[in-house]
Amino acid sequence: MISDQVKAGYQRAPHRSLIRATGSIKEEADFKKPFIAVCSSYTDIVPGHCHLREVNELVKAEIRAAGGVPFEFDTIAVCDGIAMGHSGMKMSLPSRELIADTVETMLRAHCFDGMICIPNCDKIVPGMILASLRVNIPTIFASGGPMLPGTHPITGKDSDLNTVFEAVAEYKNDKITEEQLLEIEKTSCPGCGSCSGMFTANSMNCLSEVLGLALPGNGTIPAVDPRRKELWKTAARRIVEMAKAEAPRPRDIITQTTIDNAFALDMAMGGSSNTVLHTLAFAREAGIAYDLKRIDMISKRTPHVCKVAPSCAYHMVDVDRAGGISGILKRLKERDGLIDFSIVTVSGKSLGEIADAATITDADVIRTLEAPYSHDGGLSVLHGNLALEGSIVKRAGVYASMLKFSGKAICFNSQEEACEGILAGKVEAGHVVVIRGEGPKGGPGMQEMLAPTAYIIGAGLGEKVALITDGRFSGATHGACIGHVSPEAAEGGLIGLIQDGDTIHIDIPNNLLEADLSEEEIAARKATAQPWPEPNVTGWLRRYAKLVGNASSGASLA
Repeated sequence: MISDQVKAGYQRAPHRSLIRATGSIKEEADFKKPFIAVCSSYTDIVPGHCHLREVNELVKAEIRAAGGVPFEFDTIAVCDGIAMGHSGMKMSLPSRELIADTVETMLRAHCFDGMICIPNCDKIVPGMILASLRVNIPTIFASGGPMLPGTHPITGKDSDLNTVFEAVAEYKNDKITEEQLLEIEKTSCPGCGSCSGMFTANSMNCLSEVLGLALPGNGTIPAVDPRRKELWKTAARRIVEMAKAEAPRPRDIITQTTIDNAFALDMAMGGSSNTVLHTLAFAREAGIAYDLKRIDMISKRTPHVCKVAPSCAYHMVDVDRAGGISGILKRLKERDGLIDFSIVTVSGKSLGEIADAATITDADVIRTLEAPYSHDGGLSVLHGNLALEGSIVKRAGVYASMLKFSGKAICFNSQEEACEGILAGKVEAGHVVVIRGEGPKGGPGMQEMLAPTAYIIGAGLGEKVALITDGRFSGATHGACIGHVSPEAAEGGLIGLIQDGDTIHIDIPNNLLEADLSEEEIAARKATAQPWPEPNVTGWLRRYAKLVGNASSGASLA
């Protein structure tokens, strides 16, 4: 066993003495059992994680009953919703790297035989996956599960975090009262779990299933559903089995084929554009060359069969009821070539076996291949003079009327400046809002743009205004919002040279993002442009800005 490095032989008596001091060794025979890391992201301030202390205890008890010795450690967790709209959001994407580093550190320093990861939110899941790829011990993911939706106090319909952001703009525009805003605030996030729509946290937990790193149900069973407890227990027992026998490890599981599968699922369910950043980072960590154009190839062949809030009224609980990710896989299995179903997962079963065992109970939630929302996928990659290295749009969330759009640029040099401008009424129908200086280097940290996009929707401009940015979007974002524009302004990208009034053309069906500028005009602007200002940050963010790579390769550290 890997753990023999810290527990076997007379030379390791000091190591065993320290391990005994933790109270984790109940009997001498425990030293002959696999040591299992229980890697959690418990924290009181994040609703996706606030219940994980109890989950950790349940999982540890099940590991011990299955013949392993559990050792818990927690890593950090940033709540993107709480960090949104202020400088704290700069810490969100960089936290992925810190999580990967801290988890790798714990695993290498203490020589565990296997790991069960209990994450939930956006950067935590990919951070743990990156660490698992580095250390490559048997690993299984068992997330905290999605939140249930709330109930809108005015309409009686389901509500969620995005509802609250949009209500801010509605209040600002005198569409609701302050008392109504307060009631929406109180009812939209009713309890623990990752936010209830197909936002980035749930997108990543769903992708973990098709990547082969998690058991069926990981992405969709609600946090408060009793079946979630059974999933945690099953995962705990399974990781002990994996540590005792030859089992696929993360680097066996994460291949170009499984990444293709992940993007196909993402297209089919209209997942978050942030999944592109994270999945490209997985490829880079695993040493896999993965071209953005491959994503678009997958998008063009994959029907969009499942639409979830914020793109429609359905939430994760509805997807779970309809058959979950296994149900979506079953639907995709009806057509050859969409997914490689031979892939073996941590369950010991192939994706094909999992799909065959699924039942689809609601064809409105998981549509047929003959009647999808669209015959191509929920994400698109755009190129053009504004995005020489690519940009990403969540096509599933774009109004049909906005798939092709030309408008006049109105430019803001930060998210905060954009929020002020939108709320002040500076953005009008026909504008393309340009938010630059928010890329991995320029932000730094690539802030999410949920606030400005929600303000645009709340102002009634969702079908009249587009937005482009070298930053990124929350999974809750919907509308004609194009992010990850590369190269970013801080790298000298054209997005930093756009001026108010320039015409910008967006053609999502033809994968185009262009400024209506001649090559001569672009060259003239570059010749007189000043270097983009370095971000005014200190500490860890200063180091991050110097080391972080381009969004087109996952915004990974050098």
